[in-house]
Amino acid sequence: MRSEELKNFIRENGYLFWYTPEDKGENVTDELLVETMLNYGSIDQIRRLFDIMEMKEVARIFRNMTGRKKLNFIPEMWNFFDLLFNRNVPRNS
Repeated sequence: MRSEELKNFIRENGYLFWYTPEDKGENVTDELLVETMLNYGSIDQIRRLFDIMEMKEVARIFRNMTGRKKLNFIPEMWNFFDLLFNRNVPRNS
């Protein structure tokens, strides 16, 4: 179940989910949320996502994206966050 803080965060940044009907915005999957925020969010939005969901959880979701999901990332963003998570969040955590 999503926290009210995370729902508010999604609503505040709803313009990044322009392709999702407004009434369904806060129901986007965690994978879509992470993908969208890491690809298109500002550094402040990404920091806030890490504060709300914790970097460890964002890294877990990111690492579980395989195949086509990985291709939806901007290659430079995928590389940056892969390096960031590898440095700051051990895989066995």
